[in-house]
Amino acid sequence: MEVKKILVTGSAGFIGFHLVSRLLKEDFIIFGLDNIDSYYDINLKYARLSEHGIERKSVEETENSVIQSLIFHNYYFVKADLANHDYVVQFMMENKFNYVVNLAAQAGVRYSLENPRAYTHSNIDGFLSILEGCRAINVEHLIFASTSSVYGLNKQMPLSEDQKTDEPMALYAATKKANELMAHSYSHLFQFPSTGLRFFTVYGPWGRPDMALFLFADAIKNDKPINVFNHGQMIRDFTYVVDIVESIYRLIPKASPKNINNVPFQVFNIGNNNPVQLMAYIKVLESELGKEAIKNYLDMQPGDVPATHADVDNLMRYVDFRPQTTIVEGVKRFVDWYKTR
Repeated sequence: MEVKKILVTGSAGFIGFHLVSRLLKEDFIIFGLDNIDSYYDINLKYARLSEHGIERKSVEETENSVIQSLIFHNYYFVKADLANHDYVVQFMMENKFNYVVNLAAQAGVRYSLENPRAYTHSNIDGFLSILEGCRAINVEHLIFASTSSVYGLNKQMPLSEDQKTDEPMALYAATKKANELMAHSYSHLFQFPSTGLRFFTVYGPWGRPDMALFLFADAIKNDKPINVFNHGQMIRDFTYVVDIVESIYRLIPKASPKNINNVPFQVFNIGNNNPVQLMAYIKVLESELGKEAIKNYLDMQPGDVPATHADVDNLMRYVDFRPQTTIVEGVKRFVDWYKTR
């Protein structure tokens, strides 16, 4: 039986790390790609890589060169920038990947207000390299990360894939919507299947330090106040990272069917379908840490929304899986990991 080759971009990132961990349990030849940028602490990124047998020294000494894991014989890593178009396309052509999961991106709604060019560089130029590479190798399935932020000003809950997504509230969301449109055009023109995934507030062990759970845990531990925006009147569809990864894993071999316009393209929400009040989320964290937070109540931030709630019925029908880890379970697992770090 043919062993399938898969490329995971952003493999030193939060979701990418967990996806590689999941794929290593299966029969794949896995290539990870990441540029190890300094948007947040690179020590965390190297710690993730180390868990998969990729030595920091080897990565720092090379650029655009493939490194084999010291632990897993079927895992390889390359430090590269997706916006390095010629290299990325050539790399994909040389390795002829069956599947590509593009998780590499400049993340963060708030940072897009400070450094917009980072978003066009990674999320537009970088994604174009992936699309051109997929075109060149006639990939069996491209899966790429989008975001719930594309729903923008929509207030009708739960948010479903057929709702309008043409009112983004920040450049980050606009670039992710652009990714969906770019993928659709390539799937139409070149008939390779692509699937966009609109993630809803992902959290869990090995998470990004700029995300709420990590920020809150650090502040509570160090007796510093946490910033509670919109005076706590926020609702989020917090989604545990392992549920996200299980959904991706099940989607990989299920190439998008052609839609009514004969285009093999689709998008799915991936959320917990069980929105939680921000204050309840904080209360669970306080309980796990055994310490009450000092709360600094603030107005809503620019580009933010008061509520998210994912309709995941389409996903469940397609892959027979519904994200279901509770906040209590998920936050406990995060805190258990956090304490060891």
